[in-house]
Amino acid sequence: MDALFPDEVILQILARLPVKSLFRFKSVCKAWHKLPSDGYFTALYNKVSVKEQMLVAEVSYSSESKSSLICVDNLRGVSELSLEFVRDRVRIRASCNGLFCCSSIPEKGVYYVCNPSTRECRRLPKSRERPVTRFYPDGEATLVGLACDLDRNKFYVVMAGYHRSFGQRPDGSFICFVFDSETNKWRKFVSEQEDCCSFTHMSKNQVVFVNGKLHWLMSGLCYVLSLDVERDVWRKICLPDEIRCGEGGGGNRVYLLESDGFLSVVQISDRWMKIWKMREYESESWFVVDSVSLRCIKGLVPGIFPICQTGEYVLLATHKQVLVYQRRRKLWKEMFSVKGSSSLPLWFSAHAFRSTIVPCS
Repeated sequence: MDALFPDEVILQILARLPVKSLFRFKSVCKAWHKLPSDGYFTALYNKVSVKEQMLVAEVSYSSESKSSLICVDNLRGVSELSLEFVRDRVRIRASCNGLFCCSSIPEKGVYYVCNPSTRECRRLPKSRERPVTRFYPDGEATLVGLACDLDRNKFYVVMAGYHRSFGQRPDGSFICFVFDSETNKWRKFVSEQEDCCSFTHMSKNQVVFVNGKLHWLMSGLCYVLSLDVERDVWRKICLPDEIRCGEGGGGNRVYLLESDGFLSVVQISDRWMKIWKMREYESESWFVVDSVSLRCIKGLVPGIFPICQTGEYVLLATHKQVLVYQRRRKLWKEMFSVKGSSSLPLWFSAHAFRSTIVPCS
């Protein structure tokens, strides 16, 4: 009996399934059993999946000692996500293209990279250099970044900050450690960076990987700090003139996001949400792609934080809610709400997420 669809059509359909369903269907036939490890299919699957963004957040309840991870998908709604396969109590420090970089809560200096969709986990070796947990100003690295290259199935983990000797002030040297998944080793380089410690929790959390570089937004809104993970080169990228260095007034807040493979900033004022996109990376040319009225959610505006976006929608977190804004239909919708009292705001632990089958082991 002939197949109802050509093989390529079947692959296109399977490439649009959740990873969990894809693995469940491995038992259908030998050809489907091999798909998650087939180079052509995994490239196709990841190419399709990167077009969709989800939001993952840790929900902690003040009345209970436990917490849970929720995943908010614009198309499929809300589901729970588990990191129990890591076999350690961890918190997510960075997310990129389906992988999480997590730090161990009980054991400082221990980091993992895992894929919650495939339930693969890799514990990173400790650096032979000074412990990366002795950065200034807190007990952990000032910056943690994860760069996942889908084309080459490899990743980098970056930790950077001002190091100081015990009981001493930081000496101004900005130390960076980069882990390469291919070599399974850390490398270290030192540079002089001014004001790199001026990051808020959100600007450290929302690290963006585009053009082979990691990007963090400075809390003073003067520029974006980028790191070329291949060449170990730092660069400062100017923000649009309208928002640079806090210009514009009106209670402006700015967040760094990705938009379909491009660097983007979302500017929120009392009445408007303006979405900027970098047109030309080398010339640092920005343009406005959307201006959204916030009138219908006026009461939530002071506490909304954009977490991720596509050309179709923006996912935002508040203290207890996750909202989605449908850009073409110009509609707002509540996707998730915390029931009961939450000890931490949702935006405090929210990350952009994609479901991929990138190996990390």
